[in-house]
Amino acid sequence: MSSETLTLKEMCALFEVTPRTLRYYEYLELISPVKKGRTRYYGPTEKARVKLIRQGRRFGFPLEEIRQWLELYDQGDQNRSQMERWIEMSTDQIEELEQRKRELDEITCELQRLRQVTQDSLDQLG
Repeated sequence: MSSETLTLKEMCALFEVTPRTLRYYEYLELISPVKKGRTRYYGPTEKARVKLIRQGRRFGFPLEEIRQWLELYDQGDQNRSQMERWIEMSTDQIEELEQRKRELDEITCELQRLRQVTQDSLDQLG
């Protein structure tokens, strides 16, 4: 294979994922490595797709939405409707993340309050 291709092990190291994760992406048809016997080889396209998948997961997108995201890139030139769809998906995800952030802030405040109540009780015990 060429110097641009990576083995399963090399891809795992590059993206800090397990072989199981890459095989799962393959099962979901998110990536399509070249197979020679039982060995998988990942070229520039698969590397780019895994990079986008990892970024999408980091943003909290489910794999099905990431599949739609990847389809935008697969079609080459992005047209207006594709770009509008991406804006819609990212806007929805931003709203979801903002809501989770508010919830985490509330939970953090409550936990800090309960911790302080417990510390005060402990201090009174001497």
